Amino acid sequence: MIKPSRPDNEEQRLQALLRYQVLDTPAERSFDDLVTIATALCGTRMGAVTLVDRDRQWFKARRALDVPQTTREISFCGHAILQPDQVMVVEDAREDPRFFDNPIVVDDPHIRFYAGAPLLSFEGLPLGTLCVFDAAPGQLSPERLQALSALSRQVSLVMELRRYAHEIQQHMSERAWYEQRLSEYNTLLERQNADLAEQSRTDALTGLPNRRAMGAFLDAALHDANGAPRAVSVALLDIDHFKNVNDLYGHASGDHVLAELGRLLRATFAGGGMAARHGGEEFVVVMPDTPLSVAEMQCEFLRVAAADLPLGIPLTVSIGVAAHREGDTAEQTLARADAALYRAKREGRNRVVPAE
Repeated sequence: MIKPSRPDNEEQRLQALLRYQVLDTPAERSFDDLVTIATALCGTRMGAVTLVDRDRQWFKARRALDVPQTTREISFCGHAILQPDQVMVVEDAREDPRFFDNPIVVDDPHIRFYAGAPLLSFEGLPLGTLCVFDAAPGQLSPERLQALSALSRQVSLVMELRRYAHEIQQHMSERAWYEQRLSEYNTLLERQNADLAEQSRTDALTGLPNRRAMGAFLDAALHDANGAPRAVSVALLDIDHFKNVNDLYGHASGDHVLAELGRLLRATFAGGGMAARHGGEEFVVVMPDTPLSVAEMQCEFLRVAAADLPLGIPLTVSIGVAAHREGDTAEQTLARADAALYRAKREGRNRVVPAE
């Protein structure tokens, strides 16, 4: 095991960490939520907001971890902060000379994959990481690496907000100072909320809205501004034999296929409606003011266009489409589209099937 070395600016870095007054504080939802988003985006079971103290790494937030801290000498994050301008990725710790005999690799939690995005102070000093890890080897696509970096900046921003809040409490008697800091605090908070809202409603790989955003859009689309019902059709699309793409061409090619199909969906429905990633290789399209016959033709066009994508990989899609029926819930309409999709698969795939 290779112990992490100390940065040249170690003392300055530790002084900056102490100024945040965050070490050994109780759990806070804002940090927990960011770890939850990071693990979901990267597809790992474990994750943490780690702060690297003088001789330990302490977890401000953690997911699927039992211990609140470990020694710095066995930490992956101690290595990650040595390159504060990039995400450190270890695809298989057993193959890495720094970690192959590390106790947290050899024993619980048996870490194999690790990715850590450094958390930087306002002055650019590395304080710790937002990290995700798993007991199985893995990789991150460039899009997921960018998303993890973006989330690490949000963690740093939350720490800045905490510091401002403490300073405001200490200077309540100085009105001018308080008003200036309060304005800065509100600006930072608005920026954080906007960025988090975008992260929580957008699929990092395809750039499409995610399932949560689609659900909100569908609920709103079922009625017009006056509350009258609208003719809404919903389609569920699934890539045929997508597992074979990953098995034969690799997960990077699989991610490329998903991203290109996402671009096609975004271009096809940019003029109206919404295309979103439903999960895995499945997508959903909401088409307001569109009767079933028209929606079926649009889906047929989409099916042909997907087969013509210049991917260098054979690609077909199966689509189930349903018209919303008055009195049904949005979930019932989705379920009918899902049933039609399974009929399309049973009948041979590469086809559009309307719901009954």
